[in-house]
Amino acid sequence: MELQPGREALVRVAAATLWTAPEAVRPVDRPALAPRTDIPAWVAGMDAEQRVGDCVLSQLLLGERALVTELRPDGWARVVAVEQPAPELDRRGYPGWLPTAQLTPAPPRSDSSARCTVAALTTDLREDAHGPVALAGATLGTRLPPAGPPVAGRLPLHTPGHADPLWAAEDDVAPLPEGHPDPADPLALARRLRDVPYVWGGLTPHGVDCSGLVHLAWRRYGVVLPRDAYDQAQATTPVRLGEERPGDLYFFARPGRRIHHVGIVTGERRMLHACYRQRRVVEEALPADRLATLVGAARV
Repeated sequence: MELQPGREALVRVAAATLWTAPEAVRPVDRPALAPRTDIPAWVAGMDAEQRVGDCVLSQLLLGERALVTELRPDGWARVVAVEQPAPELDRRGYPGWLPTAQLTPAPPRSDSSARCTVAALTTDLREDAHGPVALAGATLGTRLPPAGPPVAGRLPLHTPGHADPLWAAEDDVAPLPEGHPDPADPLALARRLRDVPYVWGGLTPHGVDCSGLVHLAWRRYGVVLPRDAYDQAQATTPVRLGEERPGDLYFFARPGRRIHHVGIVTGERRMLHACYRQRRVVEEALPADRLATLVGAARV
């Protein structure tokens, strides 16, 4: 099978970065463009200003579905990330560009909804239960179908781009929960990402932005939230300020402007968020300038 416009593909790398255009990439982005991406090296190689460049839109995790809408002969595909709602941009999902080498054609949809999710910050996938690493650094929130029972503490997973299952440490993955999660669970997960660098468009434990942190925390528990803060506000249930609880969301906007920032409530007027100013994930009481732009709270 080959990639074709109008058909879905699956991400075959640990994390594929979604770009505004092929021409927007920079020399520093080379580790994120390779057929075997190295996202930790990419983030480490950027300075603080390069991490907030507007050439990045989002990231897609291993096994994530993307609708191919255009193929270029220079090895780029325009796609729609169908598991990252973006109704303001495209009703089908988040649009952008990926290197075709990071995709593999999607097989026909299976009737099985069984999925495991990576619950560790990262995990290496091995060729077999005792074999060498075949794919390093699958990240938190990655969802893959199980391929059989565990053996010697490792679980086989159907992995795009590999004919045979790859094996993850059993303790690093968990079944997707049934039903709506307790808000305390996504909050606890997000707290594990404190001090992670702020990366515009980031969606991994190596670097996240504000809405990426929220999307990733709930994704781990099977809840699909939109990718951007404004859309997240539209997709959640408003809560009167003063009645918010830990695990709710705070939204921020400048006068006359649309929502531009989101954080996870940890207490009254206190939140965990990927902070553009401090360039990392922090938990803090809302300073006066944040309070001045607080426009609402909502519950997932």
